Parts: sequence; C-alpha cells; structure tokens
Amino acid sequence: MDHTVIAVDTAKKVFQLHWVDHSTGSIERLQLKRTRMLEWFTLREPSLVVMEACGGAHEWARALAQLGHEVRLISPRKVRPFVQRNKTDAADAQAIWTACQQPGMRFVPVKTQAQQVVLSLHRIRAQLMKSRIMQTNELRGILYEFGLVLPEGHRALLKAMPDALVDAAQRLPAILMESLNEQMRRIAQLSQDIDQIEHRLAQQLRESPNCQSVAQIPGIGLLTATAVVASMGSPDAFKDAREFSAWIGLVPRQSGTGGRVRQMGISKRGDAYLRTLLMHAARSVVLRSHEASTWPWLQTLLKRRPYNVVVAAVANKLARTIWAVLAKGQAWNAQAWQGAH
Repeated sequence: MDHTVIAVDTAKKVFQLHWVDHSTGSIERLQLKRTRMLEWFTLREPSLVVMEACGGAHEWARALAQLGHEVRLISPRKVRPFVQRNKTDAADAQAIWTACQQPGMRFVPVKTQAQQVVLSLHRIRAQLMKSRIMQTNELRGILYEFGLVLPEGHRALLKAMPDALVDAAQRLPAILMESLNEQMRRIAQLSQDIDQIEHRLAQQLRESPNCQSVAQIPGIGLLTATAVVASMGSPDAFKDAREFSAWIGLVPRQSGTGGRVRQMGISKRGDAYLRTLLMHAARSVVLRSHEASTWPWLQTLLKRRPYNVVVAAVANKLARTIWAVLAKGQAWNAQAWQGAH
C-alpha cells in the first residue's frame, strides 16, 4: 500500500486534489472534472484518500474503495480550523490533507448503500411529518378564526375534524368549505405516504438481524432501531460504548481551566435526528418504569435527579446498550438492567 495521502475537495463539477510527492517532496495540486475522477484514480497506485463527509461522499468512498484505495471521511467541522486565509477549493483540499494527519483525528464511518437507503427513508418521512404538521396547524388556525377550536395533536385533530367540518358547513360559505375539504385530503394523503414509508422500514426491520436485536431493548421501536443501525455503520468504528454515546452527543460537555473541569449538560454533538429518537425512547422507558415500578435503580435515580436529567441519563444508557448488543453479538440481557446503576 502506497502511503501517499490524497485529499479531495468534492463539488458538483470540479474536484480539487492535494497531495505531497514522496519522491520529490513537492506539493501537488490538481483539478479534475467529475467525469475523469474514477479514471484518474484507476491509474493511480493504491493510496489513502481523504474527503469531507458531505453530499455524495459515501458514494465516492465506495467507488474508490472498489479500486483498491483506502478511503476516510472527515467531518467538515474538523477541517474548518485548518483553512488558511481565503477559502478556495485549493485551500479546502490542503486543509483536508492537514486535518486528516492530526493525532487523534476521528473519521466518519463509510456507509453502505443499504444503510444510506434506510436513512433516506427516514429523511423523507421526517420531511413529510413536518409538512403534515404545517398543514394541520394551518387548518386549526383557520377554523380558530371562525370560533372553532380543535384539539392539539394529529390523532386528536383527525378524530374531532368530522364534527368540526359539519359545524363549519352550517356557518361558513361553500367557497371556504371546498378549500378546507381539499386541505383535509392533502393531510390524508400525507398520512398515507408516511404509513407507506413506515411499512418499508418495517420490512427492513424484519430482514435485518441487527435491527431485530436492537428492537428488543426497552424503549427502542421501529424508527430508532432502523435509524441507529444504519447511522452507526459498523460498531467496530467505535472503541467502546462511551465513544458511541459521545458520537451521538449524549455525554456531558466539559469546560475547565487551571486544572478544574466542570461537567455541564449533554454536548448535543453528532446526529440530532438520532439523538432525538433516543431521547424519546428514554422518556418511554422512564414513564413505563414509573408506572410499573420496574428497575429499582431508575426509581432511585428519579428521586435524586430532575426528570429531564434522568431522561438524558437513560438515553445515554440506551446508546451504550445498543453498541454492546451490536459489538458483542449478544441479545439484550434483562437481568443486567435490574441491577444497573
């Protein structure tokens, strides 16, 4: 393996490359059209290729790996401090080359196409959910202007909507009622589209042993199981459970000087969508534990700490448990949670 490090700044049409020639020590820069990218690397000896983990990076990483190159993806946040003076493609490529060789640098795991497909379904569903919330809020606001108050929440709104539309039809002109009915049809179509995506995710859950193993953990359902397995990539990318939890942003943020370090709130780094799912899962676990009086350690924790702090702690524990289940290939152990601290 040639240890030449080639940094690539990707774009839509022109790619900028930066590397150092070992034989001469000279700095090399090269611009390549998108169509010539694979052709150039095909003729190149196997090297270490580094790119920012941005749009299209995982697809390029898989293509270059098939050509025999070792590919690493680095977070753009890690690259930004090394951009000198003006920001150009050449400066970005040089910054990538410099950042990737820093001691202790962490890289983004390259995802498979199947993992990207699952995450794409999650993104589409999240966008549809946002659109449905906008549509229902608009409908609720319009009816409120005419004295009709609808309950909050999508399910409660749909349950109360038929009676509200009957009442509105007696008070409002037909020109507005036609538009309100069209709005209801749009909401129903969005709900149908969301159900279709969840059906496809459920199929992925049935076909993936890893997703099924994760789904056995308390609080972990369809969305969280499929999202966490696809986002993690391989558990081997993390040295332990705490590193995985820190990658999601569920560990305390630290601030210190003069030898004194303070523990603060969770860092909230990493994937916000995945962190949100784990926080919702943790709330479900805490609520279920409070009602059923299970897991004495959790009951004790609720007595000593505020509710939201307990939820964050349980989310952290869920993330660590997920990594342990996937890394060790063992099923979730219910007895281990009974005596957890």
